[in-house]
Amino acid sequence: MKRAIIIGATSGIGREVARLLAKDGWQIGIAGRREELLQSLQAEFPEGQVKTAVLDVTDTDAPTRLQSLIGEVGGMDLYFHSSGIGYQNATLDPDIEMRTARTNGEGFVRMVTFAFNYFKSHATKENPGHIAVISSIAGTKGIGVAPAYSATKRFQNTYIQALVQLAHMQHLNIHFTDIRPGFVATDLLRDARYPLLMKVEPVAREIVRALKHRRRIRIIDWRYRILVFFWRLIPRPLWERLRVSNG
Repeated sequence: MKRAIIIGATSGIGREVARLLAKDGWQIGIAGRREELLQSLQAEFPEGQVKTAVLDVTDTDAPTRLQSLIGEVGGMDLYFHSSGIGYQNATLDPDIEMRTARTNGEGFVRMVTFAFNYFKSHATKENPGHIAVISSIAGTKGIGVAPAYSATKRFQNTYIQALVQLAHMQHLNIHFTDIRPGFVATDLLRDARYPLLMKVEPVAREIVRALKHRRRIRIIDWRYRILVFFWRLIPRPLWERLRVSNG
């Protein structure tokens, strides 16, 4: 039986991916800040299949809590990181920027490096490790109305790329998947209107397919793959003068 740890499983993409993997027979460990939401997901499945842990990726003891959860599950084949925050912040409120940087930067590194080192010790050719993260198409270019969010998502893209190279240098059997969704109808986007808004369920299904095929990078969905292709072609001087907003 395959074993997955999902960080950020209390809502949105992480919760739905956890649900799909559990339905597919995986042994699951789910973690997040809201215990009651973890328990409600746990109750959907047979006793013992889903283990829970309350943790906050910005806390220094989060890796210790993750280690305990891995022990309860009986090991880890897939680490799935879906913990993140994002806000529009055209007023450049420093509290919002710093909170975003702590969660999407510091917290991301804290947990992903733990997963990398775990697989460094446990992954084998017959049973390789797999690290998958939810980043965003927002990392394609800096977005003026969401500076910290777009910057931290670009950081995540680059950090995973660096770990891929490091794993090759160290001859480690670790696969990596960088999931880059467009706008998804989750609690994260509840306060604003966004174009091409996608429902969580089909997004999660496409993510699970990408995980099963061990895709290195997956932009969700086809409309955003086209958008990102042309987005990358916009020259930097032109992009920096565009007025970009969702209003």
